[in-house]
Amino acid sequence: MATPPSDPEKLRAEIVRRHGELSPRLQQVAKYVLDNPGDVALQTLAVLAERSQVQPSTIVRFAKTFGYDGASQMQEQFRQEMLAQTPSPSYAERIRQFKRRTASGSALTPRDVLQEFADSNILALEHLKDSVRKADLERAIDLIRAASAVYIVGLRRSFPVASYLAYALRHVDKRAYLFDGVAGMLAEQSSILTSKDLLIAISFHPYAPETVGVVSVAKERKARIIAITDSRLSPIANGAEVCFEIKDAEVRKFRSLTATLCLAQSLVISYAMEMEGRERSR
Repeated sequence: MATPPSDPEKLRAEIVRRHGELSPRLQQVAKYVLDNPGDVALQTLAVLAERSQVQPSTIVRFAKTFGYDGASQMQEQFRQEMLAQTPSPSYAERIRQFKRRTASGSALTPRDVLQEFADSNILALEHLKDSVRKADLERAIDLIRAASAVYIVGLRRSFPVASYLAYALRHVDKRAYLFDGVAGMLAEQSSILTSKDLLIAISFHPYAPETVGVVSVAKERKARIIAITDSRLSPIANGAEVCFEIKDAEVRKFRSLTATLCLAQSLVISYAMEMEGRERSR
């Protein structure tokens, strides 16, 4: 039997690496494990099976596929990770609590709608604080600093974040350019990428194929990549040196960008502060 990953982060990396080899049912479990680590740590096998919509035996088979004796050994890894962090309810559980609080068949006033969106975005921001790793933030700033130029792509829902990043980075004196695809010129725009450049790609399910295509070009040209997306299994995450997984708020099928924009602002301001510190130390 293969040696099981010694911590959840190594398991996540193995899941991403071997995802294409897994059966459709095991891929279903893989996505749930990546998206809901708090549930994996705290819930019973029966609850996990119900929420991931598979049989309990499938979760056991998934754990054994990665070298664990069974599901409980895999769950213990996630419990230890949770104990090492600041205790807080899992994002999935907080969302379930929020939905129970807001479930109502009565008509909503504009004030009710505002309250729902505000509360949901607060949850998303709390999850952002809990989930983004210090090492990833620091690595992202290093990549921005080292790049000859930063190119940003994000279409459809992600476009406001991409345009903000291009705007803000230029205001802190970083060469930054937006791939906007005007007049169908996305292929021509992305053809200027080189190994000295950085691509920041933003896309969320169902993932804009044009953004996925730009990421493929960046990999071919050996440009560095930062991905801002919603899963490590996202098609833009493959090959990225840093992948930020953002769980933005969703209320009545309308998805927000509050957490994603917060991350974007944090990256720009952190870069600006670091460059200012370097100037002072000269």
